[in-house]
Amino acid sequence: MDRIKMTTPLVEMDGDEMTRILWKIIKDELLIPYVDLKTEYYDLGLKKRDETDDEITVEASNAALRLGVAVKCATITPNADRVREYGLKQMWKSPNGTIRAIMDGTVFRCPIIVRGIEPNVRTWKKPITIARHAYGDVYKNAEIVVPGKGKAELVFTGEDGTQIRELIHEFDGPGVIQGWHNMDRSIESFARSCFEFALDAKQDLWFATKDTISKKYDARFREIFDTIFEDEYKARFDEAGLTYFYTLIDDAVARVMKSEGGFIWACKNYDGDVMSDMLSSAFGSLAMMTSVLVNPDGKYEFEAAHGTVQRHYYRHLKGEETSTNSVATIFAWSGALRKRAQLDSLPDLEHFADALERSVIRTIEDGEMTGDLALITSLSNVTRLSSREFILAIKRRLEEELNGI
Repeated sequence: MDRIKMTTPLVEMDGDEMTRILWKIIKDELLIPYVDLKTEYYDLGLKKRDETDDEITVEASNAALRLGVAVKCATITPNADRVREYGLKQMWKSPNGTIRAIMDGTVFRCPIIVRGIEPNVRTWKKPITIARHAYGDVYKNAEIVVPGKGKAELVFTGEDGTQIRELIHEFDGPGVIQGWHNMDRSIESFARSCFEFALDAKQDLWFATKDTISKKYDARFREIFDTIFEDEYKARFDEAGLTYFYTLIDDAVARVMKSEGGFIWACKNYDGDVMSDMLSSAFGSLAMMTSVLVNPDGKYEFEAAHGTVQRHYYRHLKGEETSTNSVATIFAWSGALRKRAQLDSLPDLEHFADALERSVIRTIEDGEMTGDLALITSLSNVTRLSSREFILAIKRRLEEELNGI
């Protein structure tokens, strides 16, 4: 059959290690044979980021703003070990953090529900979507190792020279200091993205921080959310029959564990990072969670929620067989293609994205899956497939879907 046409390119951000290997197989087997794939390609592999002094990450982020839809492979955020391993010039910052800061978006992460992969929490019947603020906090921190006795202060110097000072601690010995910041405009974008996403998904929205302890920082988040909701969204939520409420993060955790799911849980940056991993593991696997960055202007960046699967990559380099779960990476591509189709009014491309996702689900529910899922499934007589075999099994069902079988 003729390949499905695209009109506007996607921004394609390649990545690292085992997910980079899967990225190519997915393109070669599941995309290029069926779609006249148009992408603006950026290599965000660690070597290329080092070679360009990380400018390629900035270029890719700006391209995502320009073209409106991006799809990203998992990438390495280097630590000291990675600096030595790759011979890097320096310990480059998280590419995801750079992308989020430039796009000014909110990350929405949602588990992929498949029959036979039941949640560990028995009350959960519907997926829970984590809305993670994508700017500031610990990801844009400043840190000092305190060498000995002394006084640490938090100081803000205004443009006119006036100062605000707050004592952090009187040190009587060595220690550490960490400073966080956030911006009202970023928190406002976070709030509006969450409210819009909830209305679009027709789901209730929860928001949780710890304003009883952080009476200025976390309280600022709550204040902005409450004000925007009352001024701009309350009537729309009432009309849609939806609820928005604020609660403490510890209370939210307790409520989530006893809920049926089916709602959006908005969290600050680090809270969202941790809670999305908790939810994905409890729903089955981190490789079974979608992730999309949405900015207030309707720009999208799709990716898998997991990392580069380093352990499998080292086995792959030795020529050993791997059984790496590619579901979330495939769903990153299908999500990006679907959004491109919706923005460009391309029903055939949207149909393809839907068919691709159904093919993934059918493959697993038919008992063909990667090793991580074979260990946790409630299905009997399952077949454990290698990384490539799993993608080829999806391809067989995709062809059936596209041919109406």
